[in-house]
Amino acid sequence: MATYKAPLKDMRFVLEEVLDFGTLSALPGNGELTPDLVAAILEEGAKIAENVLFPINRSGDEEGCHYENGVVRTPAGFKEAYRQFVEGGWTNTTSDPRYGGQGLPATLGFMLSEMFSSANMSFSMYPGLSHGAYEAIRVHASDELKQAYLPKLGDGTWTGTMCLTEAHCGTDLGMLRTRAEPQADHSYSITGTKIFISAGEHDLAENIIHLVLARLPDAPEGVRGISLFLVPKFVPTTDGKPGERNGVRCGAIEHKMGIKASSTAVLNFDQAKGWLVGEANKGLNAMFVMMNAARVGVAILGLGLAETSYQSAVAYARDRVQGRSLTGPKEKDKPADPIIVHPDVRRMLMIQRSFTEGARSLVYWVGTLIDVAHRSEDAEKREVADDLLQLLTPVLKAYFTDMGFECANLAIQTYGGHGYIREHGVEQLARDARITQLYEGTNGIQALDLVGRKLPMKGGRPAQRLLGEISGFIAANKGDAAMAEFIEPLEKALGRVQESVLWLMQNAMKNPDEAGGAATDTLRLIALTAMAFMWARIAKAAQKGLAAGNDNEFYEAKLQTGRFFARRVLPQTTALMHAIKSGAEPMMALKAEAF
Repeated sequence: MATYKAPLKDMRFVLEEVLDFGTLSALPGNGELTPDLVAAILEEGAKIAENVLFPINRSGDEEGCHYENGVVRTPAGFKEAYRQFVEGGWTNTTSDPRYGGQGLPATLGFMLSEMFSSANMSFSMYPGLSHGAYEAIRVHASDELKQAYLPKLGDGTWTGTMCLTEAHCGTDLGMLRTRAEPQADHSYSITGTKIFISAGEHDLAENIIHLVLARLPDAPEGVRGISLFLVPKFVPTTDGKPGERNGVRCGAIEHKMGIKASSTAVLNFDQAKGWLVGEANKGLNAMFVMMNAARVGVAILGLGLAETSYQSAVAYARDRVQGRSLTGPKEKDKPADPIIVHPDVRRMLMIQRSFTEGARSLVYWVGTLIDVAHRSEDAEKREVADDLLQLLTPVLKAYFTDMGFECANLAIQTYGGHGYIREHGVEQLARDARITQLYEGTNGIQALDLVGRKLPMKGGRPAQRLLGEISGFIAANKGDAAMAEFIEPLEKALGRVQESVLWLMQNAMKNPDEAGGAATDTLRLIALTAMAFMWARIAKAAQKGLAAGNDNEFYEAKLQTGRFFARRVLPQTTALMHAIKSGAEPMMALKAEAF
């Protein structure tokens, strides 16, 4: 059976020993933040993840959502779980205190999101999307809209969605047709159809707030003519209660490969009343606040699923008895040894373990960057943090979700034939993980965003920031003999990034296909190097822990896992560099009609 236990010890290790907790607690608004307070919050979060959300994960998948005459019912137990989730304040942890939020740092929000994603991905999408809508409204909406909608979005009374996709228009949003007609009362009449809308209709909350991309009558062509509108399911009354039903209806829900307990809706807007968010014809900028938050959120989904996959695979590998160890029987009192003794099973487990532990450190570091970018009083620190965020967002979204799916597949492989059978629960992890590589921009689009926008933006400054962070760490630790086994491969990987990016810059200007052809490999190369950077930081912290004589088994395991990543995973960067430098010609030479 699939299994999950919140890895609280590892989470605290990252926050307190790998990262600089002092930098986080010193930010404005974090004065009362202490390791003990964080530990207490995480322990309570683990309880709801393990005891409330995880038990309804498989049953939610088996039952799925129900659609009838425009009404969507979530699976048994979801309404009760959502009520407990809201009553516990879990929707409001990182919300703005000005609108009733708890104001906790984004880093802590990431830690909680990881647990909720691991326990029940479908459930976690409902509050997760609401937070993205909350952020877009908080940054771009008028004060009137903020006062009316943020408190109830924050406390979970209402939920939110992001309505971009149309049947003919996915990534190419410049083609969207949904219309917005100005009204005398300064509202807008929204008409059109949106598809693939996660949490677009459900029975968990009393109102659903849709953020909808649409065109004004005089809008320019393409993406320059897109505006963003807030369209509630029920138009609130003057006292903030859900009022008359708005002109938005659910036409159907999708029958999907996975995340079956998450309602994915077709929404029909028929002269629905909406309000402009931000400036006219600049809706894409406003929506990208939500989109970028969602992309990091999806990366955390990848990590969460990988963690559950790993824990489930380890539990099975310890229990399943098959064959004898190649070096002789390990449990002579049994007819065979547990499969965890076999090198190929260890290979699969170590790939998963080295990803989850490295990725956890990387995404928590990104969480601290968000906190610095939003809260620091030092303008230069805010700029540095924002540059790093811009660069790392597509990297995390694509790499974490690719690896989340790979870890789920490795869990199935560890189980063998039993992994393919529904009753063991791990095949659900693979089905659920597959969507993460597609929504919020496919991973190919993330790679194009990286090479086409993020690497050259601001004269290459964000890329230089990341390379500088890694180079600085290498320089500071190069003389430490105990760190050599981590620093030397990191330095070589960094060199491959620099060589590959230079080649790309020299060739993409002459032939744009070079950028497209190298995009995915470049993203993976940067991701692996960023992971090696985090593993070097983990190793540094583990060595410090060993020197203090604390929990030697825990710290030794960190070093062994880091060695596996450096020796067995990081060498992929060599092949990636050669693939990048082979150019676009091998993939573009075959004529389209020859396929």
